[in-house]
Formats: sequence, C-alpha cells, structure tokens
Amino acid sequence: MVHALNEIRRVLIPDGILIDIRPLMDRWQVEVTSMREIRQTGRVQDFPVGLADDEAANRAIVQASENGWFSRDRQEFFSYSYSWDTPAEMEEWIDTEWEDFVALEEETKQATRSAWALGDADARVRLQVKMLIARWNVLKDR
Repeated sequence: MVHALNEIRRVLIPDGILIDIRPLMDRWQVEVTSMREIRQTGRVQDFPVGLADDEAANRAIVQASENGWFSRDRQEFFSYSYSWDTPAEMEEWIDTEWEDFVALEEETKQATRSAWALGDADARVRLQVKMLIARWNVLKDR
C-alpha cells in the first residue's frame, strides 16, 4: 500500500489532494426502520481479515505521512447506510459480498427477522457502516 501511495503522490499536481474514503470495521449496527421507528436488532461480527486490512491501511497512510509525502488537512467519520427490503436480502448480501469480512450471528438474524415481521408495511432492513473520510495534501519532494 505504501508503494501505491508513493505512486499517487508522484502523479498528483503540486498542491494536489488525496481523498482517503473507506469503511472501517466497527461491528456495524443492524436496524429495522420504518417511518414510525428505528429498531436496533444487533451488530455484525467483524472478522480478523477485515480488522487487519483496516490496520494495514492505517499503517500505510501513517508511513506515507512520516515519509513526508502527505500531510493530513482534516479527517471525519460518518455513517453510510445500506438498505434492503427484507432480512433475507441483507443476509444474502452479507454472505456473498462480505463473506470474508463480516457475518451475522444467529441471534441478530432472528431479532432482525422478528422486528421486520412485526414492523409497519414500509419496514426495511438497514446496516449502518462507519466510514472514514480524510483529506491529505500532497507534499512534493523536500
């Protein structure tokens, strides 16, 4: 990753910026939502590989900063929502798209299914993902 950051620095214009935007593993919140209410039903289980990926990305950007390639201008966290019509759709998505990174424990699956079944007609399933966005200024060779 450090090599990729060095290549990015090389091709950016003087005074250019690098936007670092990525999800962070944080036992994301599972919810059933409707116009009337939001019911929290559990959290995903983070797998070690996802946590290791987060740590590797953090180490790479710290190393790039220590190398004098970038200086952080600002950083914030925000929530990004994935939404499905049914719990089954969410479970299938997680099993196929995120199978190496997160999983749902049976207790969370059952709580989500129950809350959705008892919910209003407009009930949907939502996953709140923690996102990082950081702005880095490129520093040309010192």
